Parts: sequence; C-alpha cells; structure tokens
Amino acid sequence: MRNLLLMKEYAPVIFDATHSVQIPSTGGTTGGNSAFVPSMAKAAAAVGVDGFFFETHTDPSVAKSDGPNMLKVEDLYKTINEIFAIQEALGYN
Repeated sequence: MRNLLLMKEYAPVIFDATHSVQIPSTGGTTGGNSAFVPSMAKAAAAVGVDGFFFETHTDPSVAKSDGPNMLKVEDLYKTINEIFAIQEALGYN
C-alpha cells in the first residue's frame, strides 16, 4: 500500500486487485488465491487509489487463464459496494 501512495505523486493509480494475488508458475500455469482479492482491494481503496482492475468470471474454475485469481461475478459486486463505502467514508469520491 505504501507504493500506491508513492505512485499517486506522479500519476493516477489503478490497482490490479486480481493480479496482485497471483502466484508465479512452477509448472504450466500460474496460481493464486482469490480469497485475498477483496481485502487487497479494500486496502487500496483506503489509501485512495483512482481506480481498480478485476478479472471476473461466472465460474473461475473453468476460465482459460488466471482462474485462481478471479472473483466470481457475485463476489465482484459485493467487493465493489464495499470499496464505494470505504471511499465515501474517507471522502475520496
């Protein structure tokens, strides 16, 4: 989160929430843990990033790429609402 604040000194910052939980490949595909995406996104909202990037899918287990990092669509809506609430409470919007 420290680096997000530093980057904001130079340009708008878009936080890539799903790739931030990616784990490099030790074989044929990359891994990750989407359970951390909402917390990482909420932390980024708390430091005032300018926008977000999320990969989403109706069923991440069958996604052709980055499935372990993705949020299910219904989880995306919940996370976005929580981000908006944080931004509003902190006066970022």
